[in-house]
Amino acid sequence: MGSVTPLLAIVDALRAAGREIDYLWLGTKHGSEHYAVDKANIEFKGIDSGKLRRYWSWKNFTDIWRFKKGFWQSLWIMLRWRPRVIITAGSFVSVPVVIAGWMLRIPIIVHQLDYKPGLANKIMAKFAIKITVTLVKSLKDYGNKAVWIGSLLRQTILNEQDYKEARQFFGLDKDLPVALVLGGGTGAIAINELIEGGLEELIRFCQIIHLTGYDKANIGQIDNYNSFKFLHDEDMATAYAAADLVICRAGMGTLTELSYLGKPAILIPMPNSHQELNAKAIQGKNAAIVLDEHKLTSHELVDIIQEVAYSKKLLKQMSDNIQKAFKLGNNEMVDIINMFIK
Repeated sequence: MGSVTPLLAIVDALRAAGREIDYLWLGTKHGSEHYAVDKANIEFKGIDSGKLRRYWSWKNFTDIWRFKKGFWQSLWIMLRWRPRVIITAGSFVSVPVVIAGWMLRIPIIVHQLDYKPGLANKIMAKFAIKITVTLVKSLKDYGNKAVWIGSLLRQTILNEQDYKEARQFFGLDKDLPVALVLGGGTGAIAINELIEGGLEELIRFCQIIHLTGYDKANIGQIDNYNSFKFLHDEDMATAYAAADLVICRAGMGTLTELSYLGKPAILIPMPNSHQELNAKAIQGKNAAIVLDEHKLTSHELVDIIQEVAYSKKLLKQMSDNIQKAFKLGNNEMVDIINMFIK
């Protein structure tokens, strides 16, 4: 969902600006993004998608046919729809869409979300007319096409939430610190396991709001512990507002939300991924604590959470620093899109 959130933020920004625009979302047939897209009242069409790998795999042979099929599907859909502009924030499913759009002379905008460009964005950049970037560092990755706009955030995150009301919404004790754990998605199963392994210790000194990404049939009602498979946009914003500390991966979408909200965080980046560079950039600003999943135990994580949650000085320092890490780029993106949609 990492590339989905900034695109939905663009739709929010255009709607907030009063633009009357029809939207069509092309995504994977079997992915989970269509739930969020449907909720935003955007028409969704699923296409075939093949992953682009830089390593040996038999799937490279089968996925090339899926890629070709996705191209023809995209071409047919766009011939019928005739979009004025194509916007993508990465992902492999976007590549055949962008190539088909380029052949039809449709302007293409690529948004670079993470610290390091992925293969999909490197390919699509060749066909793009503009490349918007979250970080200044990314300007040198794309040359003259690149424009630094900053973070793209959804309207639900931008709407200010009251701390006390948020705690009341989740039935939380006002005197105990609250840790929000973002463990949803298959890439964060390790975080869920770390939290579950230390849960008995954790609930002695703090309250947990835990987004698991799956049903937790093995855990019943526990004091100071609230688990959810997922939260809708408004409830997610309320969970952020209630939290004193966030434990999560280091996807750029989440980091920019933490930055705007000024939320102290413990980051456990997905190993051997772009998230490690994202986390390193934040750590270099003394804006978060970064932990190595491979070297971390439940007991160690519990100790770190307790130390941070009860250090007002450290919480304020991380909050102040992470707020300076990104700028908000919603309005600048609207201005760029308006260049192509009169």
